[in-house]
Amino acid sequence: MTMLPVAIVQAAPIPLAIGDGIDKAVRLARAAIDGGARLVAFGETFLGGYPLWLDEAPGAALWDHPGSKALHRILMDQAVVADDERLLPLQELCDASGAVISIGAHERVRRSLYNNQLTFRPGLPVLDHRKLVPTHGERLVWMRGDGSTLGIHQAEWGRVGSLICWEHWMPLARAAMHNLGESVHVAAWPTVREQYAIASRHYAMEGRCFVLAAGLVQSKDDLFDGLERAGGSDEARELMAAIPEDVLNRGGSLIAAPDARIVAQAGEGEETLFAELDLTEIEEGLASLDTDGHYSRPDVFELRVDTRARNGVEWND
Repeated sequence: MTMLPVAIVQAAPIPLAIGDGIDKAVRLARAAIDGGARLVAFGETFLGGYPLWLDEAPGAALWDHPGSKALHRILMDQAVVADDERLLPLQELCDASGAVISIGAHERVRRSLYNNQLTFRPGLPVLDHRKLVPTHGERLVWMRGDGSTLGIHQAEWGRVGSLICWEHWMPLARAAMHNLGESVHVAAWPTVREQYAIASRHYAMEGRCFVLAAGLVQSKDDLFDGLERAGGSDEARELMAAIPEDVLNRGGSLIAAPDARIVAQAGEGEETLFAELDLTEIEEGLASLDTDGHYSRPDVFELRVDTRARNGVEWND
């Protein structure tokens, strides 16, 4: 296959209420696949919604804030876990269609939360990518990932991997992913503002791959709707009510080619962005630039990637 039909689902998540969010994701992914897409990408933490209160609600980062604690409790209760049966409809959709689906989620491992970009693959287990460094205020919600979830999926048409948000400004993370030889890269963002579009297009050029920069659409009303679905909390409502803006994530998703040009661009509202990628452009671009090959200097620079899972405690019999 040299021509790959893809789609970015730029949609509003259902914040906090992850079960309802999965139902919406399945409907939207199925529609994209029915439209011809073989790879479907959703934005950062579509399942659970981006925790906008960290950036937008005054006082959210204050020590022992009752609203922030209430929201963390809800996220802990709602978050997906390993082998989560609620995710089976997404896996079944992949199995039945042969398509690949990349979607962000809040994940619980023991008693910590992670920002995980899940890749559903036909006939295979879900591929995890846990964000290596939560950005700024995100550290109040998410744990740091480790090298065990830096990987790619080998599809019949090529390789697909993902990074999340500001990981695209981690040069060594980019170098590690370029070494894996991605054909298509999913860049998951809460919204694709100008700087994020630049990072996504730069990644495409540097990695000689196509990039699906997937953003969300999210409003203050969405936060209140999701909160009520997830059980509500007076403290959380009070915190959310202090957010001054109504529209908080504005989409802006785009698809970039290996020469950094924009193949397709979304607006600010909910839409599914389709494109057909000519994968032969990758090899043509490698003639002038291969940052993992003829444009590298392994005699000068060396990168080592530790892919061991770091659980913190090792129990020996």
